This record gives sequence, C-alpha cells and structure tokens, in this order.
Amino acid sequence: MIFNELLEKRQKNVEEIVYKYLPKEEGMQKTVIEAMNYSIAVGGKRIRPILMQASYVLFGGKEEIIEPFMAAIEMLHNYSLVHDDLPAMDDDEYRRGCKTTHVVYGEAMGILAGDGLLNYAFETAIKAFDFGVGSAKVGEALKVLAHKAGIYGMIGGQTVDIESVDQMITAEKLDFIFRLKTAALIEASMMIGAILAGASKEQVNLIEEIARNVGIAFQIQDDILDVISTLEVLGKPIRSDEKNNKVTYVTLKGLEQAKQDVENMSNQALESLTSLALESEFLYNLIVYLIKREK
Repeated sequence: MIFNELLEKRQKNVEEIVYKYLPKEEGMQKTVIEAMNYSIAVGGKRIRPILMQASYVLFGGKEEIIEPFMAAIEMLHNYSLVHDDLPAMDDDEYRRGCKTTHVVYGEAMGILAGDGLLNYAFETAIKAFDFGVGSAKVGEALKVLAHKAGIYGMIGGQTVDIESVDQMITAEKLDFIFRLKTAALIEASMMIGAILAGASKEQVNLIEEIARNVGIAFQIQDDILDVISTLEVLGKPIRSDEKNNKVTYVTLKGLEQAKQDVENMSNQALESLTSLALESEFLYNLIVYLIKREK
C-alpha cells in the first residue's frame, strides 16, 4: 500500500475515533455544541492525533487508552483555530474551504465554541482513566497536555504573536513563537503517544526534540504556502499574515532560505527518529509528507 493510501486510511480511522468522543447536539445549550462540532466537521488533516497514534505504535502501544487523548488533542487544536479566526485575532472568513465558525454562528458563539472545545478536551482526555490501567502514565500524559497547551506552550506563543503585529521582530522571537504556538501541540501529541506506550524518559525527551523540529518546519512551510499557494489549494485565505502586518519567516529570511531551513530541520528530525532503531516507516514517511505538503 502506497503512503498516501495508508495516510487516508489512518485519517478515516482517526475521524471515527474523534467523532465518537464529540458531545451530542442536544439540550438547551445545543447551539454551542453544534458550533463546536462544526469546527471539527469541516475537515482537516488530523495530523496531531495521527502523530500521537504513530508515536504510540512506535513504542509498542496496542490499547485503546490512546483514543481519548487523540480526540482531546484534535479538540484543543480546533479550539485554537476557532479563536485564531475571530475578528479580534486574524479575522478570517474561511478555514479549510468552509466558512469559519464565528461567521456561521456569530462572534459570541465562536468564542464560546472555542471555550467549549478547550474544556471538553480535558473532559475527554480524563476518560483514559476509565480503562483501569496505567493511571500513572495517564497522569503524566495529562501534565504534558496541559503544559503544552497553556501559557508555557501554545497560548504563550500566541500571546507573543499577537503582540508582534506591526512590529519588526528578531529571528529569536519568531523562533519562540513557532516553538510555542505551533510546535507545542505537535510535541504534546508525540510525547503523549510515547508516554502511554511506556517509553523511557530519554526516549520521550528525544521524541520531544523530533516533534519540535517537525513543528517549526511545519510552521515555516505554512509561511511559505501563504506566499506561493492559492485559496483553492490552501483552503484558507493566502497572504493573511501580510494583511495583518505580521512578520513571517519568509519576510524575515526570504523564500529560498525558508525552504532550506525546512529541509534542514526535517532532515534533523528524521535522523533522530532513525537513531531510535525502531520500526518507524509510517512515521518517517509522515514527517516527509508534512514538510513537503502543498496545503
């Protein structure tokens, strides 16, 4: 089976898992639940739960205990996108080729939908305790999830990103934004998979390093695509960073250097993955796919 077919199969499997954990659209609060579910139903590559599952399998994981965390990481990712699209942030009307959540449901409900996804992600992740095994591992995984999504992770990166609008920023600050805003959830995904599978502390640390390089390269590639792609291919407005007066990796270092840095970071991640000496063909090919993607 060629990689694209295998990836499509994994994506369908992940979507089944995520949808299984979505809240039912009922009760007097059903509007916010509909808005939450809409943000996930419009699609996406499901990269973070796929990476989590791949990391879990890499270290020999075979139980369903990973599934609540796979759903939770996708909820966290989508909450960040719902809020990122709001008028107070990037003010985007399209996401994945569809109207954004706040455009469909209104700004107030968009805020509440993001809040709902954030809270429900942790309600979902703690269901891993119901499996009755590996409580210490589940606790450690929850610590990683909370830390990487919070003020020392994604929120911290988003804060500096917002404060940097209309400012000339250094390469050091841009690296900080990328490491926290984008790489943190990718690190969480792969670390949680490793932790729940019983990887050693040293192996988890190496996985975190691999994920950081993947995450930063992923964001640089996003900046490249924002310049060279189209709305039809990308599924969201192009040159949105330019519209919002944001300095990007491309504006700071130029297109060719950005492409070279993506290649360097992805190669470093792949070399580290190979050094684990584990069966990692799918994960290896997935990292290559992420870096060379066109949307």
